[in-house]
Amino acid sequence: MSIVYASLNHPQRVALAAEVHSRPFLQLKAPESLTHLAVYVRDQADASRHAVFQHALLTDLCAHFGVTAPGPDAKHFFHDFGRFRVKWECHTEFATYTFAQRHETELTTDEAFAQAPLRHVPQQWLLALQGKVMVAAHVVLERVPAGENGGCISHMQRLFEGKLLSSSKVLQGGEIWTDFLIQADGFSRFVVRDIDLRDMQGGRLVQRILEIETYRMMASLGLPHAQLAAPVLSAIESDLAGLTATMVDTDHNTGTPLAAQAEDERILRKITGLAARIEKMSLENSYRFSASQAYFRLVKARIEELRESRVEGVPTIGEFMERRLAPAMDTCISVARRQEALAERIAHTNDLLRTRVGIVQEQQNRQILESMNARAAQQLRLQQAVEGLSVAAISYYMVGLFGYAGKALKAAGLPVNPDIATGVMVPVFAAGVWLGLRRLHKSVHDA
Repeated sequence: MSIVYASLNHPQRVALAAEVHSRPFLQLKAPESLTHLAVYVRDQADASRHAVFQHALLTDLCAHFGVTAPGPDAKHFFHDFGRFRVKWECHTEFATYTFAQRHETELTTDEAFAQAPLRHVPQQWLLALQGKVMVAAHVVLERVPAGENGGCISHMQRLFEGKLLSSSKVLQGGEIWTDFLIQADGFSRFVVRDIDLRDMQGGRLVQRILEIETYRMMASLGLPHAQLAAPVLSAIESDLAGLTATMVDTDHNTGTPLAAQAEDERILRKITGLAARIEKMSLENSYRFSASQAYFRLVKARIEELRESRVEGVPTIGEFMERRLAPAMDTCISVARRQEALAERIAHTNDLLRTRVGIVQEQQNRQILESMNARAAQQLRLQQAVEGLSVAAISYYMVGLFGYAGKALKAAGLPVNPDIATGVMVPVFAAGVWLGLRRLHKSVHDA
């Protein structure tokens, strides 16, 4: 019966059903230490090269410990290496490695950070990540002793180098502390305190925190593009304003039409160049700006899932992101909209100038047609004059031939007066030649 049911399935049913469960969270129980890495390969011109590189890194790590790596089409991987566990996920632009280690005995928070599981990873493999790590974070999941409700601000400040901490009570049983700064060891730090978390909540909470940190950094990638684009957009706007002012001045100048047309063509070439520059910039930045907005939406969604409540004296994670990350995203959105608006203005100015050039060309064409008509009329009059001369010339030659014929007949003894006959035939020949030319012209025009 199961075979019959299997034959009824859509070809994609099993794959799509498995996709919902493709990225499970780690099962964590305090005390735990974790290290999270997000590997980003810059200049992603070819997505296939990105996937090949990420799988090669994972394959090297598995080979070092004698573990079979997943296939090249895999998007996620989990394995327990004994001393630590690894969770790997391959995303569109980056791949994440989460190393987790469970401690058998309770450790202080400082000791837990010092014994991060990354110390078990071979140094040679870490060197292969040079210049490609976008996120590096240590997380300590610790159990809060009975009777203690939350962390002490002064104690937490000793764990972080930043002066401004962010904290909140989450999921009605957990507490998060961080400063979102990269510490002296090159890692950002997060402390997750298990006050009264239920089973599985620790893993979900840590995953959300790491996703917030990863997506926050990926969203911030749009800011350098916006900062580089802003002065270029200002220069293009200034050039466009100057060209528009030149267009207005050209409308009122008293120069020759040829000079005005040459000036319009020069302005048109300049505007076309500006259009090419803004189009190139749009191609370079549009994906990055769109991706930043998508990552920022994910950050906000993950923060909402935390269901934060305030820890007195420090801002919540949501407040921190709203104050620090949101302005950067607003800058990206502003530059993106400014870029689109400038492209529309350039296109509008280009259309106006092309319309004006087209009108000038139509006027020139009309003048050319009028001059051609005048020349045609002159040619017609000249042709008519030539036709009159042609009638006289042809008639003259025909009358001459007729006169020779009359003289020949007279010499033959016939009673013919060649002079009288010639004089009588002059109008006849003239009328015949004229009528013949008219008929010829009519047949040519009808054809």
